[in-house]
Amino acid sequence: MSTPLLQLRDLRVSFGDTEVVHGINLSIHPGQRCALVGESGSGKSVTALSVLRLLESAQLRGQVLWQGRDLLQQSPAEMTRIRGDDIAMIFQEPMTALNPLMTVGQQISEVLQLKKMWRRQEADQRAEALLAETGIDDPHRRFGAYPHQLSGGQRQRAMMAMALASEPKLLLADEPTTALDASLRLQMLNLLADLQAKTGMAVLLITHDLALVRHFADHVAVMEKGYLVEQGPLAELFARPQHPYTQKLLDSRPSREGLVPVRADRAESLLQAQGLRVRYPMNLPGLRGWFQKDHFTAVQAADFQIEAGTTLGVMGESGSGKSSLAQAVLGLIPFEGGLSFGDQTWQNSPARDKALRQRVQVVFQDPYGSLSPRMTVGEIVSEGLRLHQPQALESQIEACVLATLAEVGLSTADFPDLLNRYPHSFSGGQRQRMALARALVVEPDLLVLDEPTSALDVTVQKQILKLLQDLQKTRSIAYLLITHDIDVLRAMAHQVMVLQAGQIMEAGTADQVLYQPRHAYTRTLLEAFPNA
Repeated sequence: MSTPLLQLRDLRVSFGDTEVVHGINLSIHPGQRCALVGESGSGKSVTALSVLRLLESAQLRGQVLWQGRDLLQQSPAEMTRIRGDDIAMIFQEPMTALNPLMTVGQQISEVLQLKKMWRRQEADQRAEALLAETGIDDPHRRFGAYPHQLSGGQRQRAMMAMALASEPKLLLADEPTTALDASLRLQMLNLLADLQAKTGMAVLLITHDLALVRHFADHVAVMEKGYLVEQGPLAELFARPQHPYTQKLLDSRPSREGLVPVRADRAESLLQAQGLRVRYPMNLPGLRGWFQKDHFTAVQAADFQIEAGTTLGVMGESGSGKSSLAQAVLGLIPFEGGLSFGDQTWQNSPARDKALRQRVQVVFQDPYGSLSPRMTVGEIVSEGLRLHQPQALESQIEACVLATLAEVGLSTADFPDLLNRYPHSFSGGQRQRMALARALVVEPDLLVLDEPTSALDVTVQKQILKLLQDLQKTRSIAYLLITHDIDVLRAMAHQVMVLQAGQIMEAGTADQVLYQPRHAYTRTLLEAFPNA
């Protein structure tokens, strides 16, 4: 085998007196695709950030050998050169990693101007080409877009384009496909594979998605609580895992066993949409923009319904209209057509919509970004209750909050002083349980779940999906589930609706759409999803 590009020898990472990474030994060779897997808090990201010495408050011991040189002994100036030129990184959260004051094109071009000393015009052209190579539609227009104007998947692809701009020898990819739908995840991985064939670049893929690991990696390293518990060639490790933790990870695929069956006499219709349309205003170029406006139609004349106690799953690629559909159902954006909850509909008035807000709640994709870091758990979960039941006594509110938290698996027995703690002191899965409790505390009839498990590792994902199944069984609550994960749909959905460019291409029962699809687009999505 070739000489390793990167060798971690007895790498130990400490914060203060607490050691969080314990003696890691790992080698990555040119052209190798190595996957580092494990649950949240296992030390995967800390290990990757330590390679580039991006953890200012951490104490690093051992050796990080880059082509024989110990990076822990290099000067800050030399590390600045190595970052990007030799080793690049794609971060998990593109919205925090990208500069909100610069267009994505400017940020990619800046890398080429600083690292390769290219002239601006030449760098801009290459930046636009990189956006095209990473699958962004209309790259010329997206070059001039700011991060907040792109979808989550488009921001992640822009991050990838920026990391690949200087053609590094090693790419550290920290959950690079979290925000992407199934087919685009494969496109990103295939793109990385193509670049490897051209440049010999190696990739360290940090992920909780074992399906992607099976599709992409040739070597797998498994971390648990800061220890590297097992590593080896992909085929061997997946076929004959030796460590109990590895076996647990491989047995964490979502299951449909706990799903509430649809009643034979059909439940009452909770939500009905007829000819639902969502349009966004667009400025026309030139002088025409002064006198007339155009519109971009994100959802085109959608008809669907959700019955009480059932789940409607919505699937489609980035930009298909899934999030716009969810926001219309939540009454957060203007829409046309009919959208009724029995005899109620959105009135675009906070006072008149208050009763309906209690019936329709939402759980967002990012459990950390959706929870205020300045509010305690008690304040976060009780906020909706105080709004909708202002007459309730403080003791009643606290009892209800504690009961709801216990229902989602957060009890004071396991978490002392739970109500007075802040979100940052909890793991990703625990924060998502908190977000669920905040929505459930007001006893809604419908929960909109916007990619509720995509940011979670596989074992926690299975726990959250099982919790959602149990809550549906005990509360008879309905879900509108927005996801790009086919396994999540197979585990949770009673009905499935497939969106492409704002149009419903196919709709029906989960068994029919997911196992006997009629439309070619649906078949393309299903074939693109690599089964674990």
